Amino acid sequence: MTVFAPKPSPARKIPEKIGKYVVVNEVGRGSTGVVYLSHDAYYGRDVAIKVYNMDAGGDEEKARIARKMFLSEAHLVGMLQHPHILPIYDAGEENGHCYIVTEHVHGARTLAAYCRPDNLLRIDDTVEIIYKCAKALHYAHSRGVIHRDIKPSNIMLTQDSDVRIIDFGIALVRDSDISRIEGIAGSPSYMSPEQVQSFELTNSSDLYSLGAVMYELLTGGRPFRAGNLQKLLHQIVYATPPPIHTLRKEIPEDLENVVATALQKDPNKRFKTGLDFAAALTRCHQKLREQNSRIDQQEQFGVLRRLKFFHDFSHAEIWEVLRASQWQDYAPGEEIVKEGEMDDRFYIIVSGYCAVERHGSRLGMLESGDCFGEASYVPGAKRTATIRASTPVTVLKVSSTLLEQVSASCQLRFNRVFLRTLIARLQNGDQTAS
Repeated sequence: MTVFAPKPSPARKIPEKIGKYVVVNEVGRGSTGVVYLSHDAYYGRDVAIKVYNMDAGGDEEKARIARKMFLSEAHLVGMLQHPHILPIYDAGEENGHCYIVTEHVHGARTLAAYCRPDNLLRIDDTVEIIYKCAKALHYAHSRGVIHRDIKPSNIMLTQDSDVRIIDFGIALVRDSDISRIEGIAGSPSYMSPEQVQSFELTNSSDLYSLGAVMYELLTGGRPFRAGNLQKLLHQIVYATPPPIHTLRKEIPEDLENVVATALQKDPNKRFKTGLDFAAALTRCHQKLREQNSRIDQQEQFGVLRRLKFFHDFSHAEIWEVLRASQWQDYAPGEEIVKEGEMDDRFYIIVSGYCAVERHGSRLGMLESGDCFGEASYVPGAKRTATIRASTPVTVLKVSSTLLEQVSASCQLRFNRVFLRTLIARLQNGDQTAS
């Protein structure tokens, strides 16, 4: 499915029906046709109906190409059933109008929205998206289909961050003459060197294009840019793109190497299959997750070190407590612990304010650096108060079970501070113990 312009004005006439499908409204319009929204009552699903523009303003060549593109997509009805490929459900011809019926993905955007330097995705999100695309292309290739037009605007990102590869209008299909469309090669900026030279294409050409998409998602710029088409095609065949780390310094070296492999001029030096591409991305993703986890914990350590609860702890002891705990956020009004429940965890307020309630009445307030959950010292004891977030609150939930596994000095320090807090409350006649 091609990228389409915004929803048209109501003045345009919308057909009531296309084939057996009742048209709801027009949702897009492009150079190759118009897309309508319909509901397939039989299967209980919304569908998109793309009606190809066969008129082409009297241009017979354009009309011939449009028909070839329709036949190419129609040939794939039911053929590619993969979670990351937009499924083609149906195709038909009526009163000279050719149409295909696909899944309609509400609220989806194409990756073109995330190719600007000021609107880039997180690095690990980009890796995950390209991983899904690589797996989807491997599936298509294993069924004899070369997409031939992989680019950001042909990859959809759904509202729940899932992926769909769209628009197989110029795909090459094994053992089919339908898809042989001379004069159409794809989108120049993402074409492989063999594609721009009109050499015979293999699956590797799609992987090159996917590498070019990944380069742009990571940097906000295409691998090659030129003032005219001739210069651009010359760069694709002979030039080397600017190293990614010079455009975005936080890109890891191993991830830059993955993109560089996908963009090799020689198809034999690229990844052999989409699965190989995906496997390399998996290794990068694991390292990124580990790195992000380390960064998050380093930030958390810095926050805890400044809390009054941890003033007497050594750095090593703070790290021990952090590893025995869970960091959790609460919205205003949410219950953190509930009166009458059993819970074996200790709580330290990292930020925000909490109300202490008993039998529905407010007893007092707690703030960052305060702790609660002393009932955990008594096995089987129930909470004597409800602790409720009054503002956005972050707490450190320390497991009593995991706390038993830290060093003796850390346990002693933790118990001393916690019990000192409890004693201070009792001496002040404070009833906020929980």
